[in-house]
Amino acid sequence: MGKSKNKKFKRPQFSAEGLPVSAAKDIEEEEEVDSPVGELLEKLQSPCADVREYACASISRVVQQSQTIPAFLQRDAVRCLGPLLLDRSLNVRETAAGALRNLSACGGLEVCEDMVKQDILTPLTALLRECCVGLPSSTENPPKSPKDQKNVVEAIANEAVNLLWNLCECCGRAVSVFNKEGLLDVLIQCLQQHPHNMELALSAARCLHTVSEENAELLGALTTGALGALESVLLSAQVGMGHILLRTLAAGSLWNMKSCLPSEQQAQTLSALVATLSQSLELDSGSLIPALQEAETARSTTQTTEAAGDGDVEAVEMEEEGDGDGVVRNKKTSKRDNNISDLLPTEKEELREAAALLEAQQTSLEIIVNMCCSDDPSDDEWEETSSSDESELCDAVCEGNSGLLSPLCLSAEVHSALLNHGIPQKVLKKTEFPSNEAMEVCSKSPSWKSLIKKMHRVQCRALTCLHSILSVMDPESLGGTPALQNLAQHLSNLVFSTPEIPKQEEFLEAVTSAVRSLLQIMASRSIPQCMSPEQLMRLSEAATRCDAISIRVNALAILGITGSTLARQQGTAASLQMIGTALLQVASKDQNMVVCGEALDALFDVFADGKEAETAAKNIHLLPSLKTLQPVFKAKLRKECKGKYSQDQLCVLDNVKINLRRFIGYLEKLQ
Repeated sequence: MGKSKNKKFKRPQFSAEGLPVSAAKDIEEEEEVDSPVGELLEKLQSPCADVREYACASISRVVQQSQTIPAFLQRDAVRCLGPLLLDRSLNVRETAAGALRNLSACGGLEVCEDMVKQDILTPLTALLRECCVGLPSSTENPPKSPKDQKNVVEAIANEAVNLLWNLCECCGRAVSVFNKEGLLDVLIQCLQQHPHNMELALSAARCLHTVSEENAELLGALTTGALGALESVLLSAQVGMGHILLRTLAAGSLWNMKSCLPSEQQAQTLSALVATLSQSLELDSGSLIPALQEAETARSTTQTTEAAGDGDVEAVEMEEEGDGDGVVRNKKTSKRDNNISDLLPTEKEELREAAALLEAQQTSLEIIVNMCCSDDPSDDEWEETSSSDESELCDAVCEGNSGLLSPLCLSAEVHSALLNHGIPQKVLKKTEFPSNEAMEVCSKSPSWKSLIKKMHRVQCRALTCLHSILSVMDPESLGGTPALQNLAQHLSNLVFSTPEIPKQEEFLEAVTSAVRSLLQIMASRSIPQCMSPEQLMRLSEAATRCDAISIRVNALAILGITGSTLARQQGTAASLQMIGTALLQVASKDQNMVVCGEALDALFDVFADGKEAETAAKNIHLLPSLKTLQPVFKAKLRKECKGKYSQDQLCVLDNVKINLRRFIGYLEKLQ
């Protein structure tokens, strides 16, 4: 215990977070929901295409209220909508795909798995194949007329790709079907539409970024054409937040596919990949978001004045547009689920630009986490022959960070690329985000409020990224002792600048990981840091009240590191008593054995040696407390852990049990 291997940053599975779920409905409410559901599903069978289209569009709108989804599923809505993906009317195809897309997005993981079980991928695959026939090739000129049939085909393709993305994010079986049906070429063709249809290209890029992660079967089917298309996007130079996001997603897919790159291209592609991430992160979201919001206000004022002059501000056509979270909304709908905060209407150009910027920065940070934490066998193939410099670098990092969360070693090429582009400094800058100005302008506009959550997420990803960088990079390359002390002060300001510790679990998990890594490095080098034991106790107390096990484990590790450092100093017995009491309480009362094991391991570190530790141990009655705890811990390990914990966790817990017996013997000898 006390050490944990960094985990790769998985693409988050889609969840309709924040959507209202009706836990209990009375009979009257159920009847009210069920009645229109039945009527809409009946209209799907109408011989009139306009009626079928109306029904699909209505379902697309209604399922955004997630409490209506069970009623649709009970009436086999998926089987009713599936055949309409291949309807003779193109408009029906588009609205049917939009309805299924919203159903998958707002229903979450279980609904997506159910849709795959009901074989929605069969008509969806056929639809995607037909769409590809109608899409212009990369050498063909884009359609000129908005009414052109190819534009309709692209709109259908966009809905279908987003539906595919949602399914693949939530269901491994969907990824298997993706591989079996060879849908990679479909995504590549959609990706190549970016010169004239950025929305479709982004949808394809998001889906490809998802399905390419840890997908050995897909890597085996990669062609030089697919890799070439991705590299072409990566090296494109168009301006705009959409293009920045597109290049970032292409960089992520290429990193996932790095083992398939020809050896002579790897260095060049790696350099372009990290440069793309760097360009995304160096943009100042704190100033760009207020500027975009101001531009939207100015444009809206101009349009309102012009519309008033024409005497018609009401005319709005029914259009369906999507956003980065796979949900499509009907612009004609004024009343919708206000908790669906990520639905960005098409006319909000500046808002969509701001959202694309934040998504690009979040994705960039996630990719860097994976670059730092990657441990697949294929990662060794990034460079076929390891240099002696790389070996020496790994040795230096592992020696310098002894005991730091099982530090992994970067290849010399990745290490150099990250440093050459100033990635650590840019990541650190993002941990300061969001800016007060950006938060203020977004909080004042109902439609821009959705960005507040996205801004906080960028900060959390930056903290997680900082933790990964600290875990694998030589501290000297990050600036040495002064830089580490400045970083400690920065993290202290983030956590302790307000009277109460922030309670958001996403933030706490990220910041406790970063603090844990930093304190371990500083302790191993005997570097003084600015956070007091009392402050760290406050942080740990807040963290140990969280449901997330990883946060509680981080908090206990922080206490262990702090205590073991204090034990080597004079006059620290009182602080050690405070820390020891907290660790004993967790070890005795926490219901999770992994957390109990981490608390015991921290106790071993804190009270392993030193006069101050001996004094504190006697004052808190550590020996009798551990003797009382020992049989309880052994019994729980024997009775409760089988089938509940992984084999690795059981091995670690068994090691804690052995160390507990030895530590009790050590305390007995001291007495």
